Amino acid sequence: MKQSTTFYRNQFIMCIAAIPLGAVTGAICAVFGLTLLKITDYRTNHYLYLLPFLGIAGVFITWCYNRFGNDSAKGMALLFEIHQDKRSSIPLRLIPFAVGSTWLTHLFGGSAGREGVATQIGGTLGSYIGNKIRVSGANKILMISGMAAGFSGLFHTPLAAVFFALEVLHCGVIEYSALLPSFVSAYTASCISEILGLQKSTYFLDCRIVPSFSFIMKIIVLGVLFGLTGMLFSILLKKLRALLTNYIKNNIIRIFVFGTIIGIISIICFQGRYSGPGTNLISACFSNDIMPWDFMLKILFTALTLAAGYYGGEVVPLFSIGASAGFVLANVLGLPIELCVALGYAAVFGSATNTFFAPLFISTEIFGTEYLPVFAAVCAIAYMFNGNNSIYPLQIPHEAISKVLPLSEKNFAGKKIFKILNHQYKDRKVYH
Repeated sequence: MKQSTTFYRNQFIMCIAAIPLGAVTGAICAVFGLTLLKITDYRTNHYLYLLPFLGIAGVFITWCYNRFGNDSAKGMALLFEIHQDKRSSIPLRLIPFAVGSTWLTHLFGGSAGREGVATQIGGTLGSYIGNKIRVSGANKILMISGMAAGFSGLFHTPLAAVFFALEVLHCGVIEYSALLPSFVSAYTASCISEILGLQKSTYFLDCRIVPSFSFIMKIIVLGVLFGLTGMLFSILLKKLRALLTNYIKNNIIRIFVFGTIIGIISIICFQGRYSGPGTNLISACFSNDIMPWDFMLKILFTALTLAAGYYGGEVVPLFSIGASAGFVLANVLGLPIELCVALGYAAVFGSATNTFFAPLFISTEIFGTEYLPVFAAVCAIAYMFNGNNSIYPLQIPHEAISKVLPLSEKNFAGKKIFKILNHQYKDRKVYH
């Protein structure tokens, strides 16, 4: 009885703390998001005068981090380190550094997202508040709640935000201890952000689906291809980070060289079409203005931008990559374009982040609930075919196979599977 009383008391305290956490995070995300929209419009109209200076902007960003940022340069990795007990706090200076560096990245044409900043803002504030209140586990729980608040404050998708924060830190594990505080902070942040003027993007799907064997097979193909697309992005980002770091070890020189190259090539490639988060490509999908190579070039530009050392995030570029890939596949498979665009929007995001519930809920909050069974099928298949890869290097990966079937030498089937997996994935510790 005493343990139950303590648990509910602590949950109540953290839910109360989640209200100001969500309000402050939502307000900061609203200012951040609204400013980013103005920056995007300005860059679109003056790309020729801004993109060539992406390298110089990168030098300024990197110098500031080197001189004043300290651990803030780790960005999203700090949240994973809190969860894994590798540190106890996150410096508050991360917030202005993350916001300012992302604004500069977008202004000068870097291909990056924005959700990384939002989750870092909320996670940093949540960790700070959690360290101030004397409640067991408050540091981690309120950090997760803050992550949900940041995602929700920027995208106005509180359900997706809650489950993204709950499952992204440890693949296949839901942090249920943070469930209620995350709901409170996410909905609070969404309300405050909307009151301050940051609007939600929604898309209406109007297509008729006739279930058939052919349709089911096409859905399976979509899920596999979207899963492989997310895996491609995750692997390419990881490899490019290692390659560019080894090629030019000085981070200031590295970001100047590759930032300048990215800026110039961005001008050559359709006047900055692949700069920024990729919302232009998402809109183009619903206006039939997509080119077959859009999703591949967006993958390349985003991976190069982030590998070079710029800041922002990957989620919105993943939305645009998935949507534009869905547009191409719709024409190949003979499926409704808007449905395939929406499926790619959600499934590639889930594949690259190694999450399932977050893309499933974001599909309902952005596109409605009518096609939920189709979204669930495609997101599940994409999740299983991403090779257990993630854009977050510190994410604890999935352990589903070892839970379903013990891989022991005494179990003949388990022994065979173990040998196969060990041969194919000998450098990996866990599989799904």
